Amino acid sequence: MANVSTEYDIIFAGGGTTACVVAGRLASADPSLRILVLEAGPHTKDDPNYVQPSRCLLTVEPGSPAMSFYVAEPSSNLGGRQLVVNSGRCVGGGSAVNFMMYTRASASDYDDWKTLYNNPGWGSKDLIPLLRKTEEYQVKENEPTHGYSGPLKVSYGGQFTDVGVQALDVAAKYDPGRKIADDSNDLSTCNVYNGRSKWIDGKTGKRSDTAHHFIYNQEANANLRVLSEKAVIKVLVENGQAVGVEYTDDLTLNPSVNRATYVARATRLVVISAGAFGSPTILERSGIGSAKVLGQFEIPQVVDLPGVGENYQDHPVAFPAYFAADEAETLDALYNGDANEIEKQMTLWSRDGTGLVSHNAYDVAIKLRPNAEDLKELGSEFSARWNFFVDKPDKSIVLLAPCSGLIGNHQEVPARNYIGACYYLCYPESVGSIHITSAYDPHEPPAFVSSFLDNACDVAIFRLAYKRMREWIRRMPHYRGEFQPRQPVFPEGSAAACKEHDGPVPIDAPDIVYTTEDDKAIEDFHKEIITSARHSLGTCAMKPREQGGVVDARLNVYGVRGLKVADLSIAPSNVASNTYSSALVIGEKAAVIIAEDLGIKNV
Repeated sequence: MANVSTEYDIIFAGGGTTACVVAGRLASADPSLRILVLEAGPHTKDDPNYVQPSRCLLTVEPGSPAMSFYVAEPSSNLGGRQLVVNSGRCVGGGSAVNFMMYTRASASDYDDWKTLYNNPGWGSKDLIPLLRKTEEYQVKENEPTHGYSGPLKVSYGGQFTDVGVQALDVAAKYDPGRKIADDSNDLSTCNVYNGRSKWIDGKTGKRSDTAHHFIYNQEANANLRVLSEKAVIKVLVENGQAVGVEYTDDLTLNPSVNRATYVARATRLVVISAGAFGSPTILERSGIGSAKVLGQFEIPQVVDLPGVGENYQDHPVAFPAYFAADEAETLDALYNGDANEIEKQMTLWSRDGTGLVSHNAYDVAIKLRPNAEDLKELGSEFSARWNFFVDKPDKSIVLLAPCSGLIGNHQEVPARNYIGACYYLCYPESVGSIHITSAYDPHEPPAFVSSFLDNACDVAIFRLAYKRMREWIRRMPHYRGEFQPRQPVFPEGSAAACKEHDGPVPIDAPDIVYTTEDDKAIEDFHKEIITSARHSLGTCAMKPREQGGVVDARLNVYGVRGLKVADLSIAPSNVASNTYSSALVIGEKAAVIIAEDLGIKNV
């Protein structure tokens, strides 16, 4: 039985990336608004783990207090593995723990949201002004699609490593059919190599997250209240109107806490903003979802919405690794806890925000479209899928990025320098789902089907990505061979055999010729190591109701008044980018919509 009741104008169920933007914008426009933000995870204010960019690899590891870890059902297409997907779980959400890669979607991604799914106001021309509103682009002046007065800073970070310099140099020589560009984040440029800017303040070297720049900077406003370590159980619906939420103390960090339940009443609006995992499960516990799912747990159905929890999408990613020269500029010493290197880099960061502490290991990338040779390599598995891309030149099939350090757990890795490899599918065909396993308990793990690699087309793109990435890296001067534990095991005598080398191959060296058995080794490798890029979206899709939609173009949950969803779960289809930028623009758009609905000015 609930034992505490309080009243607010607007309640946010979730305090992640998008919630902070929306709540912060509304509170700033009208400080008299009584706003409550309920976040299951901890506060992040001024904590070095969430302020210093180089710590991003540590914050996603198992045991991180700022992450939730969702275990999928075993999959034969992943070698029987149960994929584990982590998601930001703190004030600021993913913005406090992501890798800060400044990677925007393609214009056609947002145009698809508008045209294919009947969402007026969500096309690229509608959203570019909001993308600009969020950012202060410190990379280059007077770029028309970028902003220069927003709260979140974009820069190259505190250092552009020599690994990044070599990557660009090799790309220009080895792959002259694809150009080097200043900017591939203008929403139209694609299939070019370029230096990657980051959500890092170039003046301070600090992460640009939404908690510090939208919420913590308004602590003087007593009407903006953020309660951390509170898990939302359900939305309270009376006569078709959302009137509040029921929540409890979160057990993850405090397993012995008193499990009291509380009620907070909302006089104007409830906004669910708990992400692709949290938002659909809150809806289902509230009686909003499919009769089949709700019936399993004897939850009275409030609204029949079969699309809740369906349409789960992500970017499957691989992180192979290569040995690097001792003199290479990488983050490995920081990851390995080298006291001397940490002291050296912290001195630079504390002085003026420079050095490797203000780095995320990513300097260069390409969002790649296949050329004729690539299409031949992709084979029949991809031929039908090519129709999705062929007439949209801003759509890429995979993002490739060499990294200044090994990406992953360093505990069982020899302490030396590495060139990491990162590649993720931009538009995987495989689609999964997420549903509740308890009628009432928000701590019960959900039923999660990832569907990673369930489609042969996705397998083919990963095979191509491994080969293109390896050819790129093995020509870089710092290359010293393959780190076998993070590589395929090729048959004995294979030309692709992985081993340590004294240096790179020449730029004009022939590409490795792979046999059918080699291809199988690559595919088996991906089954073993593919993971999530933590870009989960789509489970409360903004589509017409008859197409499985959960919210309309104004983010209203179908069938309930006074209830919206605002986070990446509303994305009806995938975007070819790291998803922070899209989470931000959803937040900016939601703030405008809510302000219009409630008559709030100057948002």
